[in-house]
Amino acid sequence: MQLGLIGLGRMGGNMRERLRAAGHDVVGFDHNADKTDVANLAELVEKLAAPRVVWTMVPAGKITEDTIDELADLLSEGDIIIDGGNSKFTDDKPRAERLKPKGIHYLDVGVSGGIWGFTNGYALMVGGDAEIVAHCQPIFDALKPAGQFGFAHAGPHGAGHYAKMIHNGIEYGMMQAYGEGYEILLASELVQDVPAVIKSWREGSVVKSWLLDLLDRALDEDPTLANLKGYVEDTGEGRWTVDEAVRLAVPAHVLAASIFTRFESRQDDSPAMKAVAALRQQFGGHAVKR
Repeated sequence: MQLGLIGLGRMGGNMRERLRAAGHDVVGFDHNADKTDVANLAELVEKLAAPRVVWTMVPAGKITEDTIDELADLLSEGDIIIDGGNSKFTDDKPRAERLKPKGIHYLDVGVSGGIWGFTNGYALMVGGDAEIVAHCQPIFDALKPAGQFGFAHAGPHGAGHYAKMIHNGIEYGMMQAYGEGYEILLASELVQDVPAVIKSWREGSVVKSWLLDLLDRALDEDPTLANLKGYVEDTGEGRWTVDEAVRLAVPAHVLAASIFTRFESRQDDSPAMKAVAALRQQFGGHAVKR
């Protein structure tokens, strides 16, 4: 099958190579001249046979919207645009409706796999019409891991990105749990080899996971994580997950705590904790650090 792929960064570049290894014809575009197959989007569209399928893997927000709008002016009735970036699910239905008068179909795909996807495959969560999903299934089959897992047609437009949003919210909570357990181990007077304990959990344990494997890998490279600063960014999905939990009145204690902890990691000296220290001093005369 033929595919146009826009955005050949850490994930998009590996997706191109995985698809080519599976026998698909991929025409890639990237602003990096060392990575791109074509000079611009117009040339990419020219190289594709109708009905064209074009997959965008660019940052969420204005860049994605501008890319889709430019493609809409270049593509023809019956063509398909897939957005595989981390767009907010509320953007998907309006995009599909914007493209519909031109006869251009749209799918939103949540993609998980990171920089390891080339080797391991990608977990794919797709939103859109069933017949369009079926048309693109050979692409999805090549990208997903071998076997029965790794792909879902989650529902209509927006469902793919919604599923990926919740996936990433869960990921926030899992990483926070591993991080807190790691810190308690470090603080213990008894445990003398923390990396060895983490390694022991990789098999035969109910907490085994790919994330745990990656923590073990990080500790192999830097046993005390001395080369890292405890500053953690977020890319939006954790916030959106908590927003949805509030909207749906779903208790999400762990997910909410994990995103707020990331915010705390960015403060050199928390104003909130300064206020707490001041209150303890005022009402109880407790000692403070200056």
